[in-house]
Amino acid sequence: MLRTILKYGVIAGLVVGGFEVATVVTFSGMPPLKYGMLIGYTTMLIALSAIFVGIKQHRDVDRGGVIGFWPAFGVGLGISFIAGILYVAAWEAVQAMTHMDFANSYARAMIENEKAKGASAEALAKLSADMDAFKVQYADPLFRLPMTFIEIFPVGVLVTLVSAGLLRNSRFLPARRG
Repeated sequence: MLRTILKYGVIAGLVVGGFEVATVVTFSGMPPLKYGMLIGYTTMLIALSAIFVGIKQHRDVDRGGVIGFWPAFGVGLGISFIAGILYVAAWEAVQAMTHMDFANSYARAMIENEKAKGASAEALAKLSADMDAFKVQYADPLFRLPMTFIEIFPVGVLVTLVSAGLLRNSRFLPARRG
């Protein structure tokens, strides 16, 4: 089981980390705000499809074609955890290599977005103060690292729930006997 978790966790982590690097290189930094979340969560779902494959592999090869919900859930959480750690490492590496200042770019984009929507001066002043506080928090690795992990891990939990629910039924995509 540990081998399956490590194998598919590393695969998912490398895929999402690779997409992360490619996105930053393609956009020369942070992608536009309206596309960034779409790109990010789509690549997470693509990478985290390794959870489904890992659980199926564990069910079909290691457990003789049968797995309960909770063992499948455990495998999926393990894969999600490894992928999340690699996602955080990739994000830190991207920021270090490109000298990207995410906090300032994000704050500037949020303020510009609200200005474009016609926010009042009072609302913009509050947002600006909130963004200044965010920049200070984001500079602290004890804030930034868990915050980055929390971006991907809930997606992994969701994929794990669906995968464990489907694959606990041994008739769903049964193992090929050859």
